[in-house]
Amino acid sequence: MTEKLTFPDGFLWGGATAANQCEGAYDADGRGLANVDVVPTGEDRLAIITGKKKMVDFEDGYFYPAKESIDMYHRFKEDIALFGEMGFKTYRLSIAWSRIFPKGDELEPNEAGLQFYEDLFKECHKYGIEPLVTITHFDCPMHLIEEYGGWRSRKMLEFYERLCRTLFTRYKGLVKYWLTFNEINMILHAPFMGAGLCFEEGENEEQVKYQAAHHELVASAIATKLAHEIDPENKVGCMLAAGQYYPNTAHPADYWAAMQEDRESYFFIDVQARGEYPNYAKKKWEREGIELDMTEEDLELLKTYTVDFISFSYYSSRVASGDPKVNELTEGNIFASLKNPYLEASEWGWQIDPLGLRITLNTIWDRYQKPMFIVENGLGAVDTPYENGYVADDYRIDYLAAHVKAMREAINEDGVVLWGYTTWGCIDLVSAGTGEMKKRYGFIYVDRDNEGNGTLARSKKKSFDWYKEVIATNGASVK
Repeated sequence: MTEKLTFPDGFLWGGATAANQCEGAYDADGRGLANVDVVPTGEDRLAIITGKKKMVDFEDGYFYPAKESIDMYHRFKEDIALFGEMGFKTYRLSIAWSRIFPKGDELEPNEAGLQFYEDLFKECHKYGIEPLVTITHFDCPMHLIEEYGGWRSRKMLEFYERLCRTLFTRYKGLVKYWLTFNEINMILHAPFMGAGLCFEEGENEEQVKYQAAHHELVASAIATKLAHEIDPENKVGCMLAAGQYYPNTAHPADYWAAMQEDRESYFFIDVQARGEYPNYAKKKWEREGIELDMTEEDLELLKTYTVDFISFSYYSSRVASGDPKVNELTEGNIFASLKNPYLEASEWGWQIDPLGLRITLNTIWDRYQKPMFIVENGLGAVDTPYENGYVADDYRIDYLAAHVKAMREAINEDGVVLWGYTTWGCIDLVSAGTGEMKKRYGFIYVDRDNEGNGTLARSKKKSFDWYKEVIATNGASVK
């Protein structure tokens, strides 16, 4: 039997960005300040995104890359035309909450912000591109953090519900694929970025993180309920930072450590896909003295309004050990992990594991039996352009081709149900982890450096035409 090279009919090929990493225009047309704006580059970045160092406004001596980013706010027509030229079937983007509700707790939305996204969605449809919209991609209006404490507050449910109702009503017929929270499990690793949390001295940080997580999970259920009520055509998904943990050795303690690490991430999706808190989480809270404020109504919402599909980011697999002495760590999307000696790594130390994507797809499918969507996957690398802006990024093509093959095998040989694939940073943008521009993922080069210098001119890389061919042949061009 010959290998089937194509993907299912209607497979949604495309690319992904986030508002705070590409839009810029941080104060244009009434937009309010958000947590993602006040995260600078440099040595304090990690302390700020993890809630250890408090920064609530711009301070002298720092560079804030999200202020301008790649200025997609003013250039989206040019950028979407390039996505259309590649043949995108879908484009994953996110809403900047503070464009719609500048402070977050207003009763009426900001019309200029609503109009911006309406224009953007219509531009997508002009090229036959289906928007896939993340409602909250780490964005939280700064006012909600200072006034209410971010997602630690139950009041956030009211504000998020108002945002969702506004979006679903305004964009009915323009958007039908929605994600409630980006990488919801990141709340445990980058709580200021994931939930607007800043910790006070002596506070039980685990208690605060899981309480905020509960509020986000209930908010996600409310969004799912509203989306289906307002437009039955809507499909709502959850989203996690995925990547299977491997045991470091065949020692049972290592296998147990890997299982525990996986559960920490799947905990969120267990709730969003199955509708209730898993016993292992309840036992963990019991052991650690964590008591969450949750109501019967909360639990009923979680049970009744589970998601339609599961989306995730995948960059690499990870390794866990039960031996405390084993501590040689590698980098990887905010998550520290042990090095895998069998894998190569990117320039940022992220290990490259296409088979790990197939394993992750199968694990998620076996666990939930819900359709999946890979909404982030890509290679962050330093690109050196020619004078005309062209980049010969064969390394990126090799990375993506290997992952496309892994997806194809998971679909055609293993029988997983996968709706689509959006590569991360389809146009160069600001890195969420480091704030750098030199860590590039795109098919489109943007002339901007780590200090914000450059013309912002767009130019095609070699991978642009490669991906165009992948989409045109529905994956068959990848041998």
